[in-house]
Amino acid sequence: MTQVQDRQAAGLLIGRSLLGLIFLISGIGKIGRFAAVAGYMASKGLPMSELLLTGTIALEVLGGLSLILGWKARFAAGAFILFLIPTTLIFHPYWSADAASYSNQLNHFLKNLAIMGGMFYVALLGPGKLSLGREDESRTESDTLQSKSA
Repeated sequence: MTQVQDRQAAGLLIGRSLLGLIFLISGIGKIGRFAAVAGYMASKGLPMSELLLTGTIALEVLGGLSLILGWKARFAAGAFILFLIPTTLIFHPYWSADAASYSNQLNHFLKNLAIMGGMFYVALLGPGKLSLGREDESRTESDTLQSKSA
């Protein structure tokens, strides 16, 4: 690998690991606060909140690990994008927030948009050379970057 490829590989590893860490920590945290989180979800009008929470925990823990390890990272990134769309709209509606919570809800809304942006990068570029699933990916980040420069 050239020095540029080394930096790209390291950057993709760091980026996807940081994205994965957000969800891994969140998912593990929900396990210990299961009843409270399920109650909060129900208060937002979600039916079967315990079942939805179980799925959320599974996605956050397994998907977070998938991103960190780089195994099936594109699939995990796509799943997180689809997960974040309704999650962001349901749990962070800054447009209907009162004055006391407006800034907090706007910040969380924008944070989720930024995370989705990062997930699009993972979905497009793949996990990078420093990953467990590189051979499973149909298109590598260097192939994508090289075709853009050609």
